[in-house]
Amino acid sequence: MEALKTPFLPPFPPPPNPRTKSSKSPQSFVFFASTDPWTLSDGNSRKPRPKPYKKNPKKPLSDDDARRIINAKAQYLSRLRRNQGSLAQTPRWIRRTPEQMAQLLNDDLGGHLYGGHVVAAIKTVRGLAVRREGSYDMREVMSSFVAKLSFREMCTVLKEQRGWRQARDFFAWMKLQLCYQPSVVVYTILLRIYGQVGKIQLAEQIFLEMLEAGCEPDEVACGTMLCAYAKWGRHKDMLLFYSAVRRRDIAPPVAVYNFMLSSLQKQKLHEKVIKVWEQMLEAGVKPNGFTFTVAIGSYVKEELINDALDAFAKMRKSGFIPEEVTYNLLINLTAKHGKGDEALSLYEEMKLQGIVPSNYTYASILALHYKNDDYSKAFSLFKDMDRNSIVPDEVIYGMLVKIYGKLGLYEDAQKTFRDIEKLGLLSDEKTYLAMAQVHLNAGNYDNALDIFDSMKSRGFEFSEFAYRTLLRCFIAQGDLGSSEITFQALSRFGPPDAICCNSLLTLYNKSGSVEKAKSLISQIRKDKVQFDEGLYKTVIETFAREGMVNEMEEMIEEMENVGWTLDKTTMTSLVVLYGKAGALNKAEDLLNNLEKPDANSFGVMLCLYLESGNTCKSKEILNSLFESTTGLSVASRLIRKFVREGDLVKAEFIYDYSQKQGLRLEDAALASIITCYGRNGQLPKAEAAFASALVSSRIGTNIFSSMIDACCKCGKVDEANNVFRAMIKQGHSDDVVTISILVNALTKHGNYQEAESIIRDSFNRGTELDTVAYNTFIKSMLDAGKLQLAIELYNRMMSAGIQPSIQTYNTMISVHGQGGKLDKAVEMFSEAQNSGIPVDEKTYTNMIGYYGKAGKTQEASLLFKEMVGNGIRPGKITYDTMINAYAASGLHHEAENIFQDMQKNSHYPDTLTYLALVRAYTEAQKHSKAEEVVHRMKNERILPTCAHFNQIIRAFAREGSIADAKRVYTQMRHEGLEPDLACCRMMMRIYLDYGLVKEGLSFFESVEGFVKPDGFVLSAAVHLYEFMGKQSEAGYILEKIGSHRFVFLQNLRVGSKSINSFERI
Repeated sequence: MEALKTPFLPPFPPPPNPRTKSSKSPQSFVFFASTDPWTLSDGNSRKPRPKPYKKNPKKPLSDDDARRIINAKAQYLSRLRRNQGSLAQTPRWIRRTPEQMAQLLNDDLGGHLYGGHVVAAIKTVRGLAVRREGSYDMREVMSSFVAKLSFREMCTVLKEQRGWRQARDFFAWMKLQLCYQPSVVVYTILLRIYGQVGKIQLAEQIFLEMLEAGCEPDEVACGTMLCAYAKWGRHKDMLLFYSAVRRRDIAPPVAVYNFMLSSLQKQKLHEKVIKVWEQMLEAGVKPNGFTFTVAIGSYVKEELINDALDAFAKMRKSGFIPEEVTYNLLINLTAKHGKGDEALSLYEEMKLQGIVPSNYTYASILALHYKNDDYSKAFSLFKDMDRNSIVPDEVIYGMLVKIYGKLGLYEDAQKTFRDIEKLGLLSDEKTYLAMAQVHLNAGNYDNALDIFDSMKSRGFEFSEFAYRTLLRCFIAQGDLGSSEITFQALSRFGPPDAICCNSLLTLYNKSGSVEKAKSLISQIRKDKVQFDEGLYKTVIETFAREGMVNEMEEMIEEMENVGWTLDKTTMTSLVVLYGKAGALNKAEDLLNNLEKPDANSFGVMLCLYLESGNTCKSKEILNSLFESTTGLSVASRLIRKFVREGDLVKAEFIYDYSQKQGLRLEDAALASIITCYGRNGQLPKAEAAFASALVSSRIGTNIFSSMIDACCKCGKVDEANNVFRAMIKQGHSDDVVTISILVNALTKHGNYQEAESIIRDSFNRGTELDTVAYNTFIKSMLDAGKLQLAIELYNRMMSAGIQPSIQTYNTMISVHGQGGKLDKAVEMFSEAQNSGIPVDEKTYTNMIGYYGKAGKTQEASLLFKEMVGNGIRPGKITYDTMINAYAASGLHHEAENIFQDMQKNSHYPDTLTYLALVRAYTEAQKHSKAEEVVHRMKNERILPTCAHFNQIIRAFAREGSIADAKRVYTQMRHEGLEPDLACCRMMMRIYLDYGLVKEGLSFFESVEGFVKPDGFVLSAAVHLYEFMGKQSEAGYILEKIGSHRFVFLQNLRVGSKSINSFERI
């Protein structure tokens, strides 16, 4: 723009030449004083330049308006032909004689649009492109065309040039021809050629030459220059030139405006786009669809929502159909500014226009529904996407992860995240952080940290938002060290905001890191972090906790100075803070200064007095509290609060005082205190509270329910049943939760008949049962051994349309498994898998256990592998169950492998695990290996039990190795273990069957004193005594059998078996 800076774009009209003497009329003086903005001067000219044709109509027509006149005449003739219809005559001015037509055809035989000599000239000039600059003389090259080309034909040759050097040299030759006359048309052609190749300086020079030649630039010439500036990013020069154009009152065509606006927008100069757009409208230029699209885009980027919507309305009113990108921008902007209805209206209008929404559109609408918690509409969008064959991208999948997380569907969120990874779409940090936040909100902090570890392993550079999320995770986990490191890393982006500072300060307060909390507050002050209300309160709480009352009051004053008003709730909180700081007097003063303190304020003060143990003041506050209209409600809430916190003393104080005053608290408070008594095993107090509630004519169901729960917790299931019957008798509706609690308690205490009665009564009363209640009923009948009734309950549940849970399927697997119907159990497991409910580890373990009991080791092994393949990490119980399954078939190698795999996954074996391993070796007749397992237990400092030795003894006895069996028994006694009943029965069976009478009697007499009497052991002893002829001892044992009401086993025989024929015991 330097070439145009001084002579071409004066900021103001230049003053008249002082050397010019005015001897003319006043009109001439006016001419000099109103210098044309396009006027150029080299400082030597003294004569004013002539005005253009439109300012001096008496002069002959020049070429400056030729293009306009020609176009106007052509449009006129076109309209004329259309209006004349089929009888229209060809205008006289384009008629040709046959000779002229022959000449025209002869000139066009080569298929060119121009005459042959014109085509030859074009080729000649173009051919100079292969010659280097300065190696030719254009006058010599074009010597054969002198006087053969008209001015118009020379313009054609110039227009058809592809190289700027050839155009420049040809234009220099043109100016030497006699037919040449300066014209805006030829200069415009040259401007276009220079502009296309970025020769802006040459374009500026040729524009100046045009002005000096006296050619008046029209909108086409000015537009060509503007487009050149725009194309090559010379926006400052473009806007300066545009200002000069507008001062000349020339309005470029809409195409030029589009070029300018688009170029400015590409450089994100949205303010300038808007300014040029507004000037365009002021100039009266009618925008087209592209112009509206660009303008709306810049309005959106500047977040001028009203202007964007106004431009959009004008666009539709002008008859232009907006493009998808325009709809997307407006939908996103309106949703961002809380105008959800407007965004949805735009979305529906977009579909009515036949525009298929893209992934960006769906992502914007999904974000809106997510923000408004309208998840049903969000999921309906996925149906639209499927209908329109739109494949979701990573952004939409990430939004789906967020929606699942907000709905608590964590398994679905994890599955979606895994699907993103499998599809190869996982590339954006935001998707990782969405999944991390889902884990964080679900309390799965380890899983959230795994997401960040995965990001690190894939080379992600954490953003500020990522560090914020990571800080939240460490703070929620209570990891102080990692939180501090993350906070320091976050500080690299600048001082952390008030939310992050507040979170870390809260963690310091929870962990008791007083000095670190004070240091952080000082750092926050130093960094000039802008406080929010939460940070103010946390800092005030920190000062109050440390008794720093002066600092706390200064912070309160600062809080008020910045505009945070202390409302009644905040002042009530300050009462608590003063109380925690030990400034009860100030707390009292603040309470007294409250205008009309409400019951909540009295309740806060009551808590402070109760904390300090001031009984007198507590009673005074209670009296004031009971005088208010909502006092009893506040007292009831306080009782529930203290009960939730486990502070029964304070709850009892309020309860007892209200009882002495003859006041009746709310049912919820009475129910909570009864529940608390039951939880603490104080059943008499619970009964007293229940009895006081029964005095009232109005007693809620929740009081009955709490009393039933208290009785069940204290083991008084009969009393609980009586309360339940009384509740039903008084006409209260039976609560499904209470029924479940009572049935569960009766089942645990073996009152199966009563539990069944309650179940049947609930059906007869038409009680609306839920999944939990049915699960409790089925489990109760399973424990009672009433398997058929359990199956009937399940069928009734399905008939009622109650959706089973995974617990339902798991219980039914146990029902069929215990009934020996493995095929039914397998069928139930398949139903669980097909139900859409994620099958948990417990259900897999249950099914594996029944496969193992049935001897179907292969099926158990496959199911175990399927569980691991589905991403479920086996727990210790699952490993034990799998080892037992292998043990049942004697597959000791497989059992040992599972045992080793269990330890690798940080699950440490216990006595049950080792028992299963011992069983695996004994079933495989590897008795020495089984004994080695017992020695391994000792090395791991796990004490073996009788069950471990019994397994080995049974194995030796099965093979007839009596000496080894006795050796293992002796070893067990040396370990300090007393034989249990199973061991005694087994040893007595060995002695009896093998005729070891003396050893058998000696064993019996050694264990008779501490082993529970058993019919088989006593019967075997009788036979041994009779074999030895000791009738008196045998008679004594027979009397003992009768006293215990055992059946004497007469068919036992001494020495009935040999070593080779000893059977399984």
